Amino acid sequence: QVQLVESGGGLVQPGGSLRLSCTASGIIFKNYAMGWYRQAPGKQRERVARISSGGSTNYADSVKGRFTISRDNAKNTVYLQMDSLKPEDTTVYYCNAAMWGAGDYWGKGTLVTVSS
Repeated sequence: QVQLVESGGGLVQPGGSLRLSCTASGIIFKNYAMGWYRQAPGKQRERVARISSGGSTNYADSVKGRFTISRDNAKNTVYLQMDSLKPEDTTVYYCNAAMWGAGDYWGKGTLVTVSS
């Protein structure tokens, strides 16, 4: 059974930082591309950042220069370091694992609230 468990969300002031973690089980983690997505109420789910199995990264324009995705294959964990947070970053963040031909898995999400 595949599980992706996110953690690290919470309340932070504008300009602050948070680090999200997502730990996977039930998959050969090193073979999967990992992504962080977010979905605000009434909006489509947006990919925030992605890291390939080989370590290549890409980011949504809205977070470039502020967010950093990384992975630790020994710990089956992907991270999202979020700096210079803005109120518009407030929403639920979801972890995704994807590998061509093998499936697409999602975590249940972690809430990030940026507010003073």
